[in-house]
Amino acid sequence: MTEAALAAAGADSYLQFEAKQQPAWPDQDALARTTERLRQVPPLVFAGEADVLRDHLAAAGRGEAFVLQGGDCAEIFAEATADRIRNKIKTILQMAVILTYGASTPVIKIGRMAGQYAKPRSADTETRDGVTLPTYRGDIVNSSAFTEEARIPNPERLMDAYHVSASTLNLIRAFTHGGFADLRRVHAWNKGFAANPAYARYEKVAAQIDRAVRFMGAAGGDFDALKTVDLFASHEALLLDYERALTRIDSRTGLPYDCSGHFLWIGERTRELDGAHVEFMSKIANPIGVKLGPTATGADAVALAERLNPDNVPGRLTFVARMGADKVRDALPPLVEAVRDAGLAVTWLTDPMHGNTFTSESGYKTRRFDTILDEVTGFFEVHRAAGTIPGGMHVELTGDDVTEVMGGTEDIDDEGLARRYETKVDPRLNHQQSLELAFQVSELLSAR
Repeated sequence: MTEAALAAAGADSYLQFEAKQQPAWPDQDALARTTERLRQVPPLVFAGEADVLRDHLAAAGRGEAFVLQGGDCAEIFAEATADRIRNKIKTILQMAVILTYGASTPVIKIGRMAGQYAKPRSADTETRDGVTLPTYRGDIVNSSAFTEEARIPNPERLMDAYHVSASTLNLIRAFTHGGFADLRRVHAWNKGFAANPAYARYEKVAAQIDRAVRFMGAAGGDFDALKTVDLFASHEALLLDYERALTRIDSRTGLPYDCSGHFLWIGERTRELDGAHVEFMSKIANPIGVKLGPTATGADAVALAERLNPDNVPGRLTFVARMGADKVRDALPPLVEAVRDAGLAVTWLTDPMHGNTFTSESGYKTRRFDTILDEVTGFFEVHRAAGTIPGGMHVELTGDDVTEVMGGTEDIDDEGLARRYETKVDPRLNHQQSLELAFQVSELLSAR
């Protein structure tokens, strides 16, 4: 009955369109067996939660809140441990505290977590020392180990992704609703990290919050709102076999929701109007996003908005601009102005990571902290000039003290990248750099 209802709702219409960036599964029977199992498992998230997030995103689009979306470039199954998940949550909570306190703005917290296992790639194969193998497309598809067996796309990994996502979401809910996220623990979130300028500055903010909380307590304030936070789960909806298998009909509304995550987005490489990803996302009721790079035009943005949000529902559609610091001030204004002039309800985020990647002299794929900050600054400048709202930011980060992005107060240089470069795909801000960025953005928000 559910599958019939999904088919009637158009959930399979994407099969008539070209789907880019999909693995070449060698065993179609094994794929069919795995997706059938996924159709029977419980949903990872619930439609009502996605509706709450849609309302929050609508508020951000009006300038009444700010979105902080952060997490790994590509989640690794083996790294879905309690410590690593806790550190990511802690980093997002600390960034949100800095933004909220510094700019008096509610912060909507979204993790690139519990689903970010697939990555689009520029080539189908990779060659090392004369050996050519299928490219690594994320743990949901194959392994990063450079062997023939490891690189064969394995549909059983779709099931692994579901189970790792479920355990990750379980920990997220435990940490955010079980006392760890209580604002009265704002000092405790900073323990265990070495002394440095970003942490010292955070401690000053924490002390001010602590005094304010004690005052509220003395005045008889209600602390219920301080005890828990909502942290929503998001990922790029890249593997359509996985996303379709986890789509369910909501019993309240009769609408299809992709229950693999609360917020899902279409990448820069798969946003064609006549592509399978846009078609699939047009049929689900989740809040959704689209990445827009420097080749996007105002006409592209308007057409995507009309296709993905024909009823112009606030909070339904988010555009994530990933232009590059050297292009954002020229490439973004025509998009923002076209959407504004068409009267379309869109929430705008900046992704200052993906347009600013380069290879260092020592061969590491990296980014510069100052360049990341410059793109965020340019994003705010463009919206100020257009009279529109800079609604949030989308960043790749980790709660660990890695050395993958150059610069920051630690002044990580090319040689320093080798100290702890751990990412399997793209470089991430470490814990300290994430806090530094939050302080800088809080000043931009205050000016807004």
